[in-house]
Amino acid sequence: MSSSEKIKRKFVKALIVLMEREPLDRITVTEIVEICEVTRPTFYRHFKDKYDLVNWYFDILAQKSFRQMGVSLSLREGLITKFQLMMEERIFFTSAFSSSAQNCLIDYDYECIYQFYQEVIHKKGEDLLTPEMDFLLRMYCHGSIYMTAEWTKNKMPLTPEEITDRLIKALPPKLYELLKDL
Repeated sequence: MSSSEKIKRKFVKALIVLMEREPLDRITVTEIVEICEVTRPTFYRHFKDKYDLVNWYFDILAQKSFRQMGVSLSLREGLITKFQLMMEERIFFTSAFSSSAQNCLIDYDYECIYQFYQEVIHKKGEDLLTPEMDFLLRMYCHGSIYMTAEWTKNKMPLTPEEITDRLIKALPPKLYELLKDL
């Protein structure tokens, strides 16, 4: 692991410690760097702000879960893995999904899954992402992120399998046909 990767992970650990005590929106970069015993410029060499740090860590976790759909995991397996990781990182996700600030995880997660599904559909055929299909995709992505955030903020009352199965059932039929083979 590079020194850059090590310091980034150190920032994440500090952030999670702080998330145990206070909401993400109240945490400051000063608090993060104090725990890490580094300077603010060190933090800003790696991240624009604390939300950029949150989104970077989300990307790390996404590489292990939904971005593996169609590679080494099916649609269902990728979603289950994502929700299992979220349960393991409960403090992080509960706090991150509670924020609605600019550059927040809800917006970032939406962009990630929307782009991911767009690419999957595009690979199946350039003409498949019609305006109607794009509308269905955007609607589904917004709904699934909202339900994921709600699930997280409500102390994850469903198992990863249950939330996954409900999200798959919520896929519009035309969209399901394009994504079921992942």
